[in-house]
Formats: sequence, structure tokens, C-alpha cells
Amino acid sequence: MILFNKLIKKLQSDQKYITLETTPSHEPIFDNIISKIKQYNLDKKVDGFTTTDNPLAKLKYNSFFAALKLQQSFHKPVIATLSMRDRNKIALQSDLLGANDFDIRAILSLTGDPASMSDQPRTTGVFEGNSNMLLEIINSFNNGMDYSGKLFKTKPKQIYPFSVVNSYAKNMNKLQKRMRKKIQNHTVGIITQPVYDIDNAKELLSLFNAAKTGFTDQRKDAQLIIGIFPITKLRTAQFLSAHVPGIYVPQLWLDKLTIASKISVQEEYKVGLKLSQNLIDEVLKLHPKIHIMTANQFDIANELIK
Repeated sequence: MILFNKLIKKLQSDQKYITLETTPSHEPIFDNIISKIKQYNLDKKVDGFTTTDNPLAKLKYNSFFAALKLQQSFHKPVIATLSMRDRNKIALQSDLLGANDFDIRAILSLTGDPASMSDQPRTTGVFEGNSNMLLEIINSFNNGMDYSGKLFKTKPKQIYPFSVVNSYAKNMNKLQKRMRKKIQNHTVGIITQPVYDIDNAKELLSLFNAAKTGFTDQRKDAQLIIGIFPITKLRTAQFLSAHVPGIYVPQLWLDKLTIASKISVQEEYKVGLKLSQNLIDEVLKLHPKIHIMTANQFDIANELIK
């Protein structure tokens, strides 16, 4: 499908590449999100979308159906998240087969948040493997066979696997090893957790380039995509800093938002938006590949995406 060829070509070029996250709601419709995207003409500002898969193990509308509706509505490629938490190898492959028929062909491979965080009683996680197993399954599909090695009667259309990595760790070399494993398993793009410091982005890019060393086939074309989650409230910055592993929020952000919050809610929003905009501008100069996450606050996305 030409949509995905364009997406991957843009990703692997020197051009600016921007994707926008959408989070399906806890309801049996997705049209409200589509309406908001239309309201701000965001489909004209981005190269594609992603759909989340029950983040924090909370029940939401299915990511594949959301991806299908987005593609049909905007004729833009969508990267649909698929979590190892909720499916065994049979279900994962079955979902991929059905999705392939409907041209859902960019897949964000995710291990998934712990089932203990779920809003559903006595939920247990499946976790037959981590996200690398899903990358291996997709590679098998791209070679015309299932994970057991059995050939399909009809070869699936090309699937483009994406993956994620933390943006910060006490031992950053561990991130490099994780990146290399994902590149080894043929990921076309690794999306980082949100970054809030340009030096953090520079270090991630350096680690990624080192992780790609030695690959001479198509894996050498894998790209790092810097995750951006705009902060417009002090309490969000404090929560991310204190409670979300793999993310580093600089003290500068906390200090500026603290001062602004004592003036007014409007000033807090204004300062947070400016910090986020400055960060996006700096990252795009360094490496013009970003993924924007706004928890469906599409008014903020509209402000930030130029």
C-alpha cells in the first residue's frame, strides 16, 4: 500500500517526519477522536498516526479498529500498537493476519504495562515473551511463514515493525543493548519515551548510531524517533519525574513550572507550552524525526506542530 511506502521513505530520508499518538477511549466509538483531528486539520500537519493498545492495562477501544478508522478517514498511514501483555502467540499472529487483510501494516511492538495496573478485576497478563518476540513473529510473516515456520498459502503483505525504548536510564549503555536487539530483529523505527532535554536526545541518538554499527542489510536504515510529551502542568512534570521510570525531567522544567503555577493556571500553561515548543524546535534541528504524544489533547498538538 502506497501509504506505508511513503511513510517509511519519509522516515528514512533527511526530511522532517512527525507522527501523532491517538488513544482510543473507554467507549464503543472512535469518531470523537476523528472529529477532533478534523477540527484542527492535524491530518495535514503530520505524516501519520499511532493508536495505543489499552495503555496502563486500562480497557479501551481496540487499537487495530481505531487504526482502520483513521486510515479510512484521512488516508494517512497508522502505526497500530500491539501488546504482548494481552495475547499469546496464537492470538498475536491471528490479529496480524486479519489486520494484514485490511492494510493495517505498521505495528508498534510493545511488551505492555503490568496487568496489576488494570481497571478490570483479577486481570492476569499473558506475557509469553517481550516485544522482541513480536518483532520475530513479524519478521517470520515478512518471510512468508508463521512463527512455527509453517508457510502461508498466501504470503502476507509487507509489515513494518516499530518498537520503543526508554529515554533515560542510570546506565545508558543498557539502552544501547536494547536498541541493538530491536534493530537485530528488524525494527524500522524505535520511538523513545518522552525526552525533555536536548542533551538527553543527543545521547540517545549517539547510542542508537552505535547500536546500528555492523549492520549491512536493510537494518542499517532503521531510524530513531524522539518521543515528545508536552507538559503544561506542574503536577504532570512532578508525576513523570517521580513515578515514571525511564523518563528524565530536568530541574529547570520543574523550577519554571513551579514559579508559573504560583502566578496563575494560564501562566503555568503558557510556560509549559513554551518549554515544549523550544524543545521540539531544538530536537528537529538535531534530528527531524519526532513522535508527539498529547493524551488526546489535540489543541496542544495543534499549537506545537508547525
